[in-house]
Amino acid sequence: MNILLWHVHGSWTTAFVQGPHTYLVPVTPGRDPDGLGRARTFDWPATVRETTPEQLHDAQVDLVVLQRPHEMELAERWLGGRRPGRDIPAVYLEHNAPDGDVPATRHPFADRDDLTIVHVTHFNRLFWDNGSTRTEVVEHGIVDPGHLYTGRLARAAVVVNEPVRRGRWTGTDLLPGLAEAAPLDVFGMRTDGLAEHLGLPPDRCRTTDLPQRELHGAMAERRVYVHPVRWTSLGLSLLEAMHLGMPVVALATTEAVEAVPPGTGTLSTRPEILARAVRRYLEEPEVAAADGARARQAALQRYGLKRFLDDWERLMTEVRA
Repeated sequence: MNILLWHVHGSWTTAFVQGPHTYLVPVTPGRDPDGLGRARTFDWPATVRETTPEQLHDAQVDLVVLQRPHEMELAERWLGGRRPGRDIPAVYLEHNAPDGDVPATRHPFADRDDLTIVHVTHFNRLFWDNGSTRTEVVEHGIVDPGHLYTGRLARAAVVVNEPVRRGRWTGTDLLPGLAEAAPLDVFGMRTDGLAEHLGLPPDRCRTTDLPQRELHGAMAERRVYVHPVRWTSLGLSLLEAMHLGMPVVALATTEAVEAVPPGTGTLSTRPEILARAVRRYLEEPEVAAADGARARQAALQRYGLKRFLDDWERLMTEVRA
């Protein structure tokens, strides 16, 4: 199949394009958000082809994977008037949990009979009001980075983008308490100035932004992975940490309660319990390694790449039929 999708979420797309199809990724001269083209920091196969809007006009497209509401109009215009869901099979992939008045949040594509909303977590499907639109859940899949864990550094790894701007959503306000239990290394985009923002000394909160090929190795050197996010769908960095063989300490919120089974880390809604767990992993590296090994096995079983691609193949076959 020729599948049209925009480069929106690099980590998710990296897993999706491992399938047996050709993936048409729009590219514009300025590589703006509607035309980023191929990823530059992720390893994508040659079957991912950059395609200009002009080339899409007459291109054979067998399925459209929409990820943002405005892509419906954009796709119809760039595909020469062919309508996703009417003239070409289409799905809407929902990466995010709803915001705003959450119990009553209507999905932008609720009550549609021409497409399927595909949620990446059961939590997402539960909290969005999808109306009568057909819904499916295809849980995340991860390209296995390998069991890289050493835990040689008695520090905690945190992966988050824009922690200052996003604040309570990402649990940024919880970091000072966790930093009392372990020095933190925070990886992600626009993390500069985080220590000053939180009033932490530089040695208790270091920040850096690394490409994925370097990030996994750096994470695996830290003793424990900390996931203080209050409201999200399910952070892929949490699943990547588990694949690496890291023990995890996370807020018991959103889909994390499904992803982190007993014996692989600590889940709680009480920050003091999370801090206690972090401190224990720093003091008992053997316990950290054992829990991390179980975390890896759990992640491979539930979020392995083969299961992910098989689920998508089944769904795409049904949608095209």
